[in-house]
Amino acid sequence: MKPGREQDSAAKPAVLLTGVAGFIGFHFARRLLAEGHPVVGIDNLNDYYDVNLKLARLRELGFSARATQGLAAGAEARLTAPGLVLYKADLQDREKVASIFATEKPRQVVHLAAQAGVRYSLQNPWAYMDSNIIGFMNILENCRQNPVQHLVFASSSSVYGGNRRQPFAVGDNVDHPLSLYAASKKANELMAHSYAHLYGIPVTGLRFFTVYGPWGRPDMALFIFTRRILAGEPVEVYNHGNMKRDFTYIDDIVEGIWRVLNRPPSPDPGWEAQHPDPASSSAPYRIFNIGNNRPVGLLRFIELIEKNLGRKANKLLLPMQPGDVPETSADIEALSRYSGFAPSTPVEEGVARFIQWYREYYVRD
Repeated sequence: MKPGREQDSAAKPAVLLTGVAGFIGFHFARRLLAEGHPVVGIDNLNDYYDVNLKLARLRELGFSARATQGLAAGAEARLTAPGLVLYKADLQDREKVASIFATEKPRQVVHLAAQAGVRYSLQNPWAYMDSNIIGFMNILENCRQNPVQHLVFASSSSVYGGNRRQPFAVGDNVDHPLSLYAASKKANELMAHSYAHLYGIPVTGLRFFTVYGPWGRPDMALFIFTRRILAGEPVEVYNHGNMKRDFTYIDDIVEGIWRVLNRPPSPDPGWEAQHPDPASSSAPYRIFNIGNNRPVGLLRFIELIEKNLGRKANKLLLPMQPGDVPETSADIEALSRYSGFAPSTPVEEGVARFIQWYREYYVRD
């Protein structure tokens, strides 16, 4: 720790960060620590994907290998590292979450933990109820019982569901989700608004668009394609490749969260009940898209992976999967106007950075 860091950290509000061992949570924890904020992390380290990757992220945050040894096996734990406290806990555990809030007294909350994945929601729907609904309810209720300056939570581009108007704008109707995952994220937005309205909690929801980059999730397309191409296995390409995604690099997501976190919303004086804007409110509540605003065709995306790997993919063309959508594209005007920030990392650069990390982490001689 640099000289004076403890004093600087003490002057900045503590941030409770859920999903700290996850992809986005890990990267945002690094940003918070770099900015001098004390971080209180919560993660249950579930086995939805490789727990060893989550543990490696925690070691990157400053926890020792010895401290994390056995962490996956235990039901609960509390670890400390410079500037960071980690609780292994389930968000649906009401008593445990209440105890963490009471003990750590966070002033800001960034809620990134969730059961992710559109396709997995078809296989294990109850995981989405436990984590995304009950877990989020616990966060909201504890923000009420222990008033915070700002709650920022992760929503998803999947809420746009059956909407086919491109690009997706925060004022669009999102009443037709195509998966339980999308429905749970829409529910989060509604729950958050009710707490902002009833209790005056400043709340901001961020609809993330196809986040990718180093330390990413193994269930995401970039990770899967890279692994299978290197292994000589077929790459499953849905909708016969006729898909586009607004791939958004992790650094842009982190910057967007940071900008929004430091600007809690206030009631929108221009909000009209007779013509309600779903992205703002008479309560201290806002919704924003964070996307690259440059949709990329799936086949072009695979070409970039092939280029960086120096190998060709064996593409297995398949029909559209249930719950999926053919295209996502983010209208980021509201985010740019509010925060002065717009994602800008080209997908060519982002894919190259991921492949470099992947080779360093997985491909060892």
